[in-house]
Amino acid sequence: MKIGIVCYPTYGGSGIVATELGMDLAEKGHEVHFFSLNVPARLNIKLPNIFFHRIHVETYPLFQYQPYDLALSTILYEKILQYQIDLVHVHYAIPHAYAAYFTKKMLESKNYKLPIITTLHGTDITLVGKHPVYKTAVEFSINESDIVTSVSESLKQETLAAFEITNQIIVVPNFIDNEQFLPEKCVCCRDHFAEPNEKIILHVSNLRKVKRIQDVIDTFYLIQQKIPAKLIIAGEGPEWELADTMIQEYGIENKVKSLGMVSDLADVLKSADLFLLPSAQESFGLAALEAMAASVPVISSNAGGIPEVNIDGLTGFVCPIGDVEQMAEKAIYLLSNEKELMKFSHAAKQKALTFDKKAILPQYEQIYLNALELYLIHI
Repeated sequence: MKIGIVCYPTYGGSGIVATELGMDLAEKGHEVHFFSLNVPARLNIKLPNIFFHRIHVETYPLFQYQPYDLALSTILYEKILQYQIDLVHVHYAIPHAYAAYFTKKMLESKNYKLPIITTLHGTDITLVGKHPVYKTAVEFSINESDIVTSVSESLKQETLAAFEITNQIIVVPNFIDNEQFLPEKCVCCRDHFAEPNEKIILHVSNLRKVKRIQDVIDTFYLIQQKIPAKLIIAGEGPEWELADTMIQEYGIENKVKSLGMVSDLADVLKSADLFLLPSAQESFGLAALEAMAASVPVISSNAGGIPEVNIDGLTGFVCPIGDVEQMAEKAIYLLSNEKELMKFSHAAKQKALTFDKKAILPQYEQIYLNALELYLIHI
């Protein structure tokens, strides 16, 4: 198959999953075309069967906000005809599914049939989509897609509750490559972060407000009063100044290390004893899944789809959003009981294996074939 993938080029969950999906499909022999503003963060464009098409948005003084969706529709139209792409898989209903719909309509003038698969990741529903300015367009984009998938049951139900959806929504969870977390493929950097008697608590995110970095700091402050520990924060974002201020006010500067953006995340994860994810909203919780793949138990909030990944009392603990006392209590329980920590660590890894790409990738391939079948297109 010749597959077009439209995604954002960021380190966020949607960009990572879309990129990994495309590269894995290319490895299986499919021709994959990426459409994005920039080269996606994890995309290896040197791989065979991978093509990248930059969406260039021309700047005109006439427009206060440049027409990204118009530029996307146009380049999709041109490249689909040029390369005879079979279908397009867009990540985010708005603006990507919206733009793909207009591409589809333009292609109809050339008697070209284009199946569109839309994957909902969360922000397009939970933040942008519900806004009155965008709601009608989001609803239209979902209903006009040929096949719609959601990364979690929680997000599916939230979508059905927020919009009048006539399309079926298929839950296809995010996935990871567990082989990346094999001990022989990771370089342990534990000695760089902590003394032998100290436990390592890790948080990875884009440090947006929704990630509640203040809860990470508050929880760690309570933990380190009972357990010798260090906190590692990986990622960059607008809430770092708040975190830095809290760290100084608590006087724990020598117990917290900020790594910024890291390329060797698997190595960092393998060095951790516990992972914190206290988000206010999380459609899936890919960061938690990656931690679990590295055999790291998770202390998380109960936001969105996180409980579908982090199973309370098995792979970690799930606490109410903002309940830092309970998060700290559960963390101290695990970190002070080595036998329990090992049990949770093993369970976390076993759960992560159920989200391996070997199990999820065939689901997408079948969805693509089903979409082509709708138009009686046979590959």
